Amino acid sequence: MRMLLCLLLCLSGLSLAAQGSENEAVQKTVESFFEAFHKQDSTAIKQTVSEDVILQTVGRNKQGESRMRTEKFDDLIRSITSIPDSIQFQEKLLSFNIQVDGAMANAWTPYEFWLNGSFHHCGVNSFQLFKEGDSWKIIYLIDTRRREGCQ
Repeated sequence: MRMLLCLLLCLSGLSLAAQGSENEAVQKTVESFFEAFHKQDSTAIKQTVSEDVILQTVGRNKQGESRMRTEKFDDLIRSITSIPDSIQFQEKLLSFNIQVDGAMANAWTPYEFWLNGSFHHCGVNSFQLFKEGDSWKIIYLIDTRRREGCQ
């Protein structure tokens, strides 16, 4: 009985270690996306996403009503790469909550967005990722954006 219990504990420890390394790999993919985002490097951004990545944003319109907008990935790339050097921007990720099940993962990342050194807005990114071979790729990104209720 003790032997069985020890075996189960060892196997669960191996499972947790494997889960931890997958969580780290998912986090690294998200961090690589933002490193490329801040460098305005379209080639590096594309290496972190799936060919059919879906982008959506949840926010409010001028009347204060919730809205969801879908954006084309190529439009995002164009807008990022066209930001002039005179404009400084940074999306600061505040934390990571990562869940992995086999070849699927979710990363929940609250953030603050800063423009020219001033706070602009906050929200949460929700990344869905798929493990293609040995690498995680972002297949879906939805975020929220707001100016109130930020920490």
